[in-house]
Amino acid sequence: MLNDRRILAVVPARGGSKGVKNKNIHPLLGRPLIAHTAELIAQLPWVDRAVVSTDSDLIATTAEAHGLAAPFRRPESIAGDRIGDWDVLNHALLEMERQDACRYDTVLMLQPTGPLRRAEHVEACARKQTAEDWDAVWTVTPIDLKYHPLKQLTLGENGATALFDLRGRQIIARQQLTPTYYRNGACYALSRSCILDQKTTMGQRWAATVIEEVMVSIDTLEDFALVEQVLRERAAGAGTT
Repeated sequence: MLNDRRILAVVPARGGSKGVKNKNIHPLLGRPLIAHTAELIAQLPWVDRAVVSTDSDLIATTAEAHGLAAPFRRPESIAGDRIGDWDVLNHALLEMERQDACRYDTVLMLQPTGPLRRAEHVEACARKQTAEDWDAVWTVTPIDLKYHPLKQLTLGENGATALFDLRGRQIIARQQLTPTYYRNGACYALSRSCILDQKTTMGQRWAATVIEEVMVSIDTLEDFALVEQVLRERAAGAGTT
């Protein structure tokens, strides 16, 4: 428990990935991708229950081999690539409350594709949601001001350019730009009410915790290579301290 809230961690891992076949169990530094999330969850003693939501027996078996429970299979109706996060979390929450005969107050979504997250990132996100009673808290990463929305352009015929947002005409120095952020997928902490009553992953009251270091959401083989490089550099840095 965390701040007197019962915590359910859900690892969504469907079997039908297209960009990289069997992406969720593709090797990363010699271990299946989902194993990295399972190992992270083992560092979170305040998580009351952790499960994988998958439609794949192979992914379920792999997850269980690395300490992550797979007590159900995701039904085909919510297993496609056009299914949103809410459908998956709603199903997992209701199913686990039925199986465990208890009520979970907060659901953490920990996608296997975010293996650069650290335990402290997840705990900061969960603590903010539970302590401050937000409907949802997401982890985000700052966007370099060079790529700020007010500096973006669109291209028309023959390469004609236009500002994406005309307010960009007023920008002279970067100090005029309000910092922006993107959700990095490291962690989502959602209240039970947000999922079951509001039927959303955002809610009426939502907030963010900022992660300053590199985060990569894996989609391609190139992403796997980049993440492996970052993890090796981390390990080398830890070995010299």
